Amino acid sequence: MRDYLKENWGAPFIICFMALLMTAALFLARGIEGIANEIAVYAYYSLVIGVILSFLSEVQPRRKGHDI
Repeated sequence: MRDYLKENWGAPFIICFMALLMTAALFLARGIEGIANEIAVYAYYSLVIGVILSFLSEVQPRRKGHDI
């Protein structure tokens, strides 16, 4: 798991996205729309950052010995 997080820089942000989105859903289920919307906005920011970092970690030149 630790190696995966080192190789895929965006993974922590994508995990954070999922946690924030579930939290937003819970607030929305309780009828607290304002806070749910704010949390959802931060969740999507986290997703965008995670996708960009995941893309960059895939595009980076691979070190010798780690070629597929």
